Amino acid sequence: MDRQQLADFLRTRRAAIKPEGVGLPSGTRRRTPGLRRQEVAQLAGISVEYYIRLEQARGPKPSRQVLGALARALVLDHDERAHLFHLVDELPESECRTAIKEVPAAIRNLLAGLDDFPAYVMDACYDMLAWNDMAERLMGYLSALAPEQRNVLRTNFSQGDVATRLADPSIRRFLGDSVSDLRASLARNPGDRKLKGLVDELLRTSPEFGELWADHRVAPRRAQTKRVVHPVVGPLEFDCQVLDVPGTGLRLVMYVPQPGSATAEAFLRLAEVTPATPGSSR
Repeated sequence: MDRQQLADFLRTRRAAIKPEGVGLPSGTRRRTPGLRRQEVAQLAGISVEYYIRLEQARGPKPSRQVLGALARALVLDHDERAHLFHLVDELPESECRTAIKEVPAAIRNLLAGLDDFPAYVMDACYDMLAWNDMAERLMGYLSALAPEQRNVLRTNFSQGDVATRLADPSIRRFLGDSVSDLRASLARNPGDRKLKGLVDELLRTSPEFGELWADHRVAPRRAQTKRVVHPVVGPLEFDCQVLDVPGTGLRLVMYVPQPGSATAEAFLRLAEVTPATPGSSR
């Protein structure tokens, strides 16, 4: 049980709730946003003293019954509720620890067969482990990079002007969702040294990552629309689909444009105007 993470999560969720949203008067004498501690305790049916100890990282491990009551009192959604339980429960075997280190041959064959749009495989730590030819061309020749440079989060939070890029709503949403997903993975796998090491590194090197991490938002990655400007083929818009590979701890990420769209044509043009491998010529 991570008492400090539990305390931080409870505080941020409590502050995010409007009193009128849970049937309480908003009043005019509230000094802090959200609910008061005693109001959460009342809604959850637990003592104020016990709840205060939880928020001060001093409380004992809550029972499943108390966790369920807190989830209802704090109006947690499905992902937040799962995260709350992950923070304190006996956890299943680590997804990342049990994940295979090699991408299965069937998945590599699938990547090779995806000719029309970029696709790659990554693990829970956002390391890109395998990719198709279109991803190689779109992302600037992944095969020429060192393994540590093929980490999606490390690249986004350590290169260029991160603050300027975060001003783009599309990029901020993507990185915010990625950080939320990383938090969910760490809660499921609290003993995973690779995950913990990545989080510690990014907290140490990137204030922007720290800002997003401190929000305590938690949600696994799902499909979203991305917009980027490629230096060769210009503006691109596509759906970023994230599919779990069962039994591996890996995920298949695909950049899928609308059929017949300008992006679909740009992907085809990218294959024509860029060399197949770094340093080669056409």
